[in-house]
Amino acid sequence: MPRSNKPPKYSKNGKYACVYANGKKIYLGLYGSAESRQEYARVIAEWQSQPIAHLSNSESSVSVSELAAGFLDYSQSRQDEIQFGHSKYAIGYLVNVYGMLPANEFSPKKLKICRSQMVKTGRMCRNHINDYARRIIRVFSWGVQEELVKPDVVAALREVKSLRKGEEGTHDNPPRKPVSVDAVRRTLAGASPTVSAMIQVQGMLGERPGAVYLMRVGEIDRDQRSNGLWYYTPKSHKTEKYIGNKVIPLGKPEQELIAPYLEGKKPEEAVFSPRTAMKEHATERRSERQSPMTPSQRERNQARAGKPMRKLKEFYDHSSYRQAVEHAIKKVNKDLPDEEKVPHWTPYQLRHFQATALKKSKDAGRILAQAAMAHTSPTTTDIYIDDTDEQLIIREILAMERKNPFALEK
Repeated sequence: MPRSNKPPKYSKNGKYACVYANGKKIYLGLYGSAESRQEYARVIAEWQSQPIAHLSNSESSVSVSELAAGFLDYSQSRQDEIQFGHSKYAIGYLVNVYGMLPANEFSPKKLKICRSQMVKTGRMCRNHINDYARRIIRVFSWGVQEELVKPDVVAALREVKSLRKGEEGTHDNPPRKPVSVDAVRRTLAGASPTVSAMIQVQGMLGERPGAVYLMRVGEIDRDQRSNGLWYYTPKSHKTEKYIGNKVIPLGKPEQELIAPYLEGKKPEEAVFSPRTAMKEHATERRSERQSPMTPSQRERNQARAGKPMRKLKEFYDHSSYRQAVEHAIKKVNKDLPDEEKVPHWTPYQLRHFQATALKKSKDAGRILAQAAMAHTSPTTTDIYIDDTDEQLIIREILAMERKNPFALEK
């Protein structure tokens, strides 16, 4: 896939200044003059205002690769890291097969061929393949918007039906089940204090992983109230377009886990940061040393501290949080026989754990689960309703009564 053009440089041609943009040479005036610099600033401003400035505005001259590169330039700042990664992965199948094809010659049959390549890998379930096919169609839809693709191309692509359950070569992932309390407790033994706190907080709240790993200090209201609760209002969340602002009450167990990670931090900083977890890991390793550190080792450590090989991010993301849990499971299972190993599980199963626990807890458990998860019905996780006062009241009651099911018995 071709890379998008960098901003055109201020160049010299004889005694004149010029730039090369969109395949043209644009003269700016005498090289080095104030007028040429001002004209160069104007050209750059116009270039930056057009996310597809490197593409010709001609339907017949745009290839699939060029169209894909322009779409990725456009969408990078409009999608989060995870969604942008999915878009790149889907577009990779498109470009690998039809990169040199004129965009207006792409057809439903060619889309189905791209989709069949995804099926052959066996790495993606049917729903993922259908999602990636829709992302490919979105590339051409964007091309229509920019007058790079004829509208009838997209109209034809939208007629391609999604893969149905049971179609040859496809598979569906089994339903995600809740993780057991025993598996979580045993995993905590191999996790750093930061990751351990994240797991317990997410499990008690029943929220998606992002609600925990994207938690910022300034989003937690710790003002003392008669009910003793804190209130966490995420800046953004997955279902924002359905329910608007989301308020999550934090009870005593969550407060005790979160409080140590709030001290001395700025409002925009992460509550749970991989930087903190790495420091905890280093402290643990030092405490387990069997021999004293030599002077040469100390010097090397100081040198590495000044020039770290990699810079850790301020926030965890979907992958790094999951990998941290997997690392903890692997650490616990290292010396255990197969029949005693902790089964593999992922952070999203903690949300299922809480929903299942609420349904089983009381006579009105299904209603409590629906309110706590903000679902339109107890059987769906995709369609959400407004974050009503009634639901918030129920979540407050649950938070005040909450116990930490993962805490080891004393």
